[in-house]
Amino acid sequence: MDREAGRREKKGAYRSPVRVGTVLLAAGVAVAMIQYKVPTILSSLMALFDMDAEAASWLMSIFTLASVFAALPSGLLAQRFGAKSMMVAALGIAVTGSCIGLAAGSSAALVASRAVEGVALTILTTCGPLVVRACVDPGKVGTAMGIWGVWGCVGSTAAAVVTPTVFEAMGFAGVWTVFAIGAVLAAVLVLAAIRMPRARTAAEEAKAAKSGAASGRSRGCAAWGLWRMLLTRDILLFLGGFAMFNVCLLAVLSFVPTILQMQGVDPTWSGLVSTAPMLLSVASSPLFGAISDRRGRRKALLVAASAVMGPCTFLLYTDTGALMLIAVAVMGLVGMGGVGLFLSGFVGLVPRPELASVGMGLMVTVQGVGQFLGTFLVQMLLGPSLDHWFLAGGVLMGLGLAGTILLVLCRMR
Repeated sequence: MDREAGRREKKGAYRSPVRVGTVLLAAGVAVAMIQYKVPTILSSLMALFDMDAEAASWLMSIFTLASVFAALPSGLLAQRFGAKSMMVAALGIAVTGSCIGLAAGSSAALVASRAVEGVALTILTTCGPLVVRACVDPGKVGTAMGIWGVWGCVGSTAAAVVTPTVFEAMGFAGVWTVFAIGAVLAAVLVLAAIRMPRARTAAEEAKAAKSGAASGRSRGCAAWGLWRMLLTRDILLFLGGFAMFNVCLLAVLSFVPTILQMQGVDPTWSGLVSTAPMLLSVASSPLFGAISDRRGRRKALLVAASAVMGPCTFLLYTDTGALMLIAVAVMGLVGMGGVGLFLSGFVGLVPRPELASVGMGLMVTVQGVGQFLGTFLVQMLLGPSLDHWFLAGGVLMGLGLAGTILLVLCRMR
């Protein structure tokens, strides 16, 4: 009877996956808009801060480097202070970075402010899935992750639409101020709408881990023992597939507009082609999450999502006609459906609750490495004139298919 009562009490502590996913989506969009406020006004910022192209590129590249170095510490901090608290802190750090940017008098100071904003993005990316894990019934995690997972797509699109208008009306200071206010409002929303179940807080998990260590069951969680439990065969295979997914994704977002324009495609149309898969993910990611919850399985959907990324990237690099449009549709409706599933799939692979925070930090680190390779490696493949399209597309197709094989070998539901 006591066990049954405990089960009912735990179930009653879970929150609506739609509500949790939507609130976290709002927080993610606020920070993603801060990240993507730069590209559409980059030329104006270069003139305003007397920056050359190489220096200006760091206004976006610094975000990738921040994720590589800040992800693991973010996971440890979430374990110590709680995922919700760290999400609110991330929004506060984003506001702080915006304030530093407002006061920047040089290009170096502006890049430094972007690094602070990048740390905020990393913490948010790391802690969002941890909040979902704590608040949502395990059988409905896919739905919440599917909603939460599109925050980057929605945020980047919203920033592309809003930034030029605000910049024209209010200038540089207006953009930085308006987007910072958005982060403040998102922090208030998270504080008011997300209630972490008492039985599943980070403090409780830490206490349980400490108790286990005293009995000898959790001594391996310290130092090497912790990593030995976390870096299992299946988790390494999963992370390899995740890295290849991100290589292809960033290769599309970073270079497809330029490649298409070099082949005579209108700039507006080329930008729409590169962002259309992200826009379609607003529908496909929640749908894939709901399907995985209903079926209780994710592997087949994840393998399908990964399998199309490489071939679609190849077509986007090498074709400007009907095949390109087919690639856009398939990548958006199938490939980008895996965005939320990667998050829920990794949460399901982590063997113990006390490893969740560090594990999510590891996943975000791998994401950052994949995204960095999606720009640095691909630029090398394209050559100095960015015209080796078949070579780069062929390598990316191979990497995408290699990532798919890794996911096939991974033992997950």
